[in-house]
Order: sequence, then C-alpha cells, then structure tokens
Amino acid sequence: MNAAVVTVGDELLVGDTENTNATWLCDRLDERGVVVRRVTVLPDEIGEIARVVNEYHAEYDAVVVTGGLGPTHDDVTMDGVAAAFGREIERNEEAAEWLAERGYSAGDLAAETTHLPADCRPLANEVGVAPGAVVESVYVLPGVPKEMRAMFESVADEFTGTPTHTVAVDVDEPESALLERFTELQEEFDVSVGSYPGESVRVKITATSAAEAERAAEWVRERSTLVGSR
Repeated sequence: MNAAVVTVGDELLVGDTENTNATWLCDRLDERGVVVRRVTVLPDEIGEIARVVNEYHAEYDAVVVTGGLGPTHDDVTMDGVAAAFGREIERNEEAAEWLAERGYSAGDLAAETTHLPADCRPLANEVGVAPGAVVESVYVLPGVPKEMRAMFESVADEFTGTPTHTVAVDVDEPESALLERFTELQEEFDVSVGSYPGESVRVKITATSAAEAERAAEWVRERSTLVGSR
C-alpha cells in the first residue's frame, strides 16, 4: 500500500506549531508496511485542500488528512475534502447520535460540528468532540495530536503492507568514501540503503527480510571503520 499524508493548518506553515502529526503518522504507517510517498502541508484554504486531495486520491492507495476539523471559521478541511469528491457538506446523523450518547445536545455544539461530506463514513472522536470521516480512501482526522492518534488507531487495521526491517551501522568515515561500498552492497543484497552524515555516518539498511538486512549490515561492518573502533 502506498499512502500520502496531508496536514492542514496555517500555523504549521508559519512555524508556530511543530508538525508532530506527520512524523507520528509516517512512523505508524511504516510500522504497518505502508510506503508513505508524500507528506504535504496545506493552508486553511478549501481550494488548496480540494486540489491536493483530488490529486493524491487518484495516485495513492490511501490519503490521511489531519487538522482543520471543527466549527470555527478556519476549520475548512471537511469542506475541502467534500469539494475534492464533488459532494455536499451535510448533517451526519450517525455523528450526531454518537455525540448525543456522550451527553452533547444540539444546543451544546455549533451546528457545523456534525456536518460531514455526504455519504461518508464518520469516525468517532473518543478523546475529543469533532468527528472524523472516511471518504472513499481518504481518511480525515483531527489536528489535536491525542485526538488524531486515537482516531487513527481505530482504523489502523485498514492500512496494510509489507513490513520492512532496518539495521543501522555507524561508520567513522566520510560519506564520500562509502559510495562505492553502497553500490556493491546493493548489488550483493536485496536491500535499500540510506546514509545520514553527522559527526559520523549512520548507514541505514532496509529489507523485507530481517536476515537479509542483518547480513548486509555485517557486510558493511566488515569493510568499514566503525564508530569507537579507532
């Protein structure tokens, strides 16, 4: 499964809020073997949300959208997702009943709280108020981290792929000195390789087989100067 993650909020684009939702979602999706192909941050604008959701829905197996849910003037994510599918926003009776069961009457909430894209599957917000929704393969979750995480976990089993295994090797050599070894490594083993330089170079070796990843890592260790070995 290939997926895209879309986070919505002007506060993300100006740096007022750290985008922890994207990091958390990518980590959880990777754990489930889902390949995240795009991470995009969008402003609170219906047209931009609709354009990107429409594009990503056509290109990827699933799209996870977070942020911009609720009744305030800048909570326009549901409108944008609805526009991407040419649907209306309307009162969702299932969401209204769920909120009523939790003790919220119609007078307690702004009317827009239960307004979701037509014919969507509503998602209960177990630790907040604003419901989420699934429109075809697009999952719309709240932006509040604890609400987003709880709601994602309620649908996590719908995201599946081939789990991968990663082994890291810290090499005490310049990254440029490793290039030929990386080429040989990928010719010898069925792995992907990432290198991340800092005070040393962290080489991350990923494979669908744990044994293959470890064999490739040992190959690197045998041919490299490792951190702490000087």
